[in-house]
Amino acid sequence: MQKFLRRLERFSQSLLSPLSYLSAAGLLLVLGALLTSKPLCQALPVLQWAPLQLVGQLLYNGMMVLINNLSVILCVGVAAVRAKTEKQDAALLALMAYLVFLTANHTALETLGLLAQPNGMTGLAGTGQTTILGIQVVDTGVASGIVLGFAAAWLFNRTCEKQFYGMITQLYSGLRWSFLWLSALAVALGLGFCFVCPPLQRAVSALTGWIAASGNAGVFLYGFLERLLIPTGLHHLIYMPFQFSSLGGSLTVGSVTYTGAYAVCMTEYTMGLPLSDGIVWMYTGFTKTFGYLGIAAAFIFTARRENRARTAAAMIPLAVTASVASITEPIDFLFCFVSPLLWVAHAVITGGFMVLLHVLHVRAFTSNLLGSLVFNLSAGEQLQNLPLLYLLGLAEILTYFAVFSILIKAKDLPTPGREAAPSTDQSPYADPQEVCRFIAALGGPENIAQLGNCFTRLRLTVRDASLLDMGALLSLPHKGLVVQGTRVQLVCGLHAAQLRHALEQQLAEMAPV
Repeated sequence: MQKFLRRLERFSQSLLSPLSYLSAAGLLLVLGALLTSKPLCQALPVLQWAPLQLVGQLLYNGMMVLINNLSVILCVGVAAVRAKTEKQDAALLALMAYLVFLTANHTALETLGLLAQPNGMTGLAGTGQTTILGIQVVDTGVASGIVLGFAAAWLFNRTCEKQFYGMITQLYSGLRWSFLWLSALAVALGLGFCFVCPPLQRAVSALTGWIAASGNAGVFLYGFLERLLIPTGLHHLIYMPFQFSSLGGSLTVGSVTYTGAYAVCMTEYTMGLPLSDGIVWMYTGFTKTFGYLGIAAAFIFTARRENRARTAAAMIPLAVTASVASITEPIDFLFCFVSPLLWVAHAVITGGFMVLLHVLHVRAFTSNLLGSLVFNLSAGEQLQNLPLLYLLGLAEILTYFAVFSILIKAKDLPTPGREAAPSTDQSPYADPQEVCRFIAALGGPENIAQLGNCFTRLRLTVRDASLLDMGALLSLPHKGLVVQGTRVQLVCGLHAAQLRHALEQQLAEMAPV
């Protein structure tokens, strides 16, 4: 069990670096969403000024391209973090491998006659396929990027130092040898995903019929799976059939029949008809509007006291982004891999509140905070139990806050803000003499096999643990020292990256010419 937990910790730490930028991206994203929000522009006409709209569109679209291409970012980031040496080359090779993977996957789909045709209204959503960097491929969410990132790093570490000495073969030594292996891996994965993913997608799609026929149990499973499957991209196959096909209901007006919860609800809204039960399939926006506020509050509350200010600075923009723009990925990927327990609890709460909305006959819009307010205030008598919607929203915020806070503290989960307190002082390792002392305490430059860092810790692997000078290591300036066999961790706050760079520079200077 301890071995599994260590592996899970290393796995989650590998994702932290590429995901660490999402809080800043979320801040710009919500600013762009607010500037371009139609309800807000109607309330504040000054926002309709063309230059402001241009700025808003640039911010929103510029940040959304990151959200829409998280699989690419994770592939490159994970490969760089996991590579033991030449991290920049590992990142570049991972990017090239991912491009090969996308092209191989598309080519296989095309050759096998499996390319889905986009729908005029919903595009490829719900077909099990998507477009990444302009290439139509099997929709795997971020899973393909994570798998290829880890696989690329594993292969890179084992091939990047391979040398050939023949006149011709030496051209394929080192990084070129890694590229050949990674290209073969990318082609194999691209082809393999064409056969592995469709059966999984069909299995998920098969559940929709049972969900539609199972009353409140089906509603719960609908909400549960719609959240749970986000990292895999399979969640599209859950909600799309209900929102855009006859599974979500139908409405005939004159000679025209509208099918799908979305079309039915919008038709009822525009014609002044009471909203029907089919709106329950549109309640996927309820947790986005309210629940993520409770998640962010729990992360802030459970953060170390000295970290709460910066945790709040990171979480508040992301929570507002989820509530205002219904974009939840920046928060989702901060904890879904770090703590699967929290992720399952998240899905359970989502499904539970969808059932409550259905049982209590709440009939109102929940798309996002601003949009739903505009729809609900203008719909008037078409709605049912509108005050109860916002009371349940408050209850969901409190539920998320309580459940997440209890689980985080009880299980000591490594959520944002619970890492060791960073120091704002100047790094004690700015002095080259201190760096040399550190190298000597580690047994000399020849004994250092691997260097790395996360946000607050320097992580090393040494070749011979018996050469470690524990007395010297303990006397060095740091906030904590962990030695497990040949693995050494030094807790040094936000100076971890600076210390790693200083060590790499000093080791390069000490290396024999």
